[in-house]
Amino acid sequence: MSSPQERPTARVVLSRDWERRVDPGHLWVYAGHVQEVRGEPVAGDLVDLYTHAGRFYGRGFFNPHSKIRVRILTFREEPIDEGFWAARVEEAIRLRERIVSGTNAYRIVHAESDLLPGLIVDRYGEWLVMQALAFGMDRRKDLLADLLSSRTGAQGVYLRNDAKSRALEGLPLERRVLRGQGPTTVEIYERDARFIVDVERGQKTGWFCDQRENRLAAASLARDLEVLDVFCHTGAFGIQAALHGARSVLGLDVSRDAVVLAREHAALNKVEQVCAYQEGDAFEELPKLERTGSRYDVVILDPPAFARSKQAVTHALAGYKELNRRALRLVRSRGFLVSCSCSHYVGEQDLWRTVLAAAFDARRRVRLIESRSQSRDHPVLASMPETRYLKCLIIQVL
Repeated sequence: MSSPQERPTARVVLSRDWERRVDPGHLWVYAGHVQEVRGEPVAGDLVDLYTHAGRFYGRGFFNPHSKIRVRILTFREEPIDEGFWAARVEEAIRLRERIVSGTNAYRIVHAESDLLPGLIVDRYGEWLVMQALAFGMDRRKDLLADLLSSRTGAQGVYLRNDAKSRALEGLPLERRVLRGQGPTTVEIYERDARFIVDVERGQKTGWFCDQRENRLAAASLARDLEVLDVFCHTGAFGIQAALHGARSVLGLDVSRDAVVLAREHAALNKVEQVCAYQEGDAFEELPKLERTGSRYDVVILDPPAFARSKQAVTHALAGYKELNRRALRLVRSRGFLVSCSCSHYVGEQDLWRTVLAAAFDARRRVRLIESRSQSRDHPVLASMPETRYLKCLIIQVL
């Protein structure tokens, strides 16, 4: 596993206006902020960054194929060797050992937030699932897998390098075992709830760990109430609600496979008499429920990302408004709406203003009970607002 010290292959000079346009401590240098490259670095090479005035600024990975030309690893002139990587991995794992409890499914490395730009690692039982979303991390994935395996004692490392963003880095898509062996289907737990995760084929790296604490917060409201779980996927929000005493749960999802697995999860948790699941598009099913007079005490909205770029925000906000307007009409007086957005480009205030506009159109008064974000194992780096992407508003409908 020994790795020699890497030496920068080139010097990248930042443009004159760069300091005026970039927040201090931000880990991305875009192509437009590069004035000059002195040397001939290839994708994934280590380079040093210098300001226009000639001052050393940082050290990171270079990629001529990406709009993010350099991903910064450090702002110090320190060696990048096995000790560097081991220290970063150790720091990430120690944080999770302190802040994560009640589950065997959580994020160990959250990319830039753990100062490991472009690297995602989730743990599901004895499997580590790794995504290398940057060329520099992809080139070093074997060393990183060895360090992670040694420190965690996990039985294997599975590569989920099938995220579309890899294509923007000039990287191929792949899914395969990198270390170890064994079944890639794992039973995980979140407090009293049990779920099945397929690390090979499941969404993202297999599971939505970022909503774990929001699921429990929503479930805490559900005792003796009727719950509608929209975009339920494999049932996690609703099953937690059922385990917390919900009288009934109806889950809706457009994916037949997700609905099948949600039913299996309900049976696994012995709440199949409480939970029912239905295949259907939310934008079509919510008006049907309204027309039939169906009403619920808690409505949960956890849609996929509607805005994957700045250009898509206007259209996305229109979609969020329509979705929340329909949902608000289904909530009984003094009931609750749990409204989520995983679109980074849609900020918390954007989502709140959209809910307020939806409430006005639906002729409902609302008050905010709690504003939440992603689970604590997905920390937010203060200098990089991009690392805070998940919003979860818990709202009472008056």
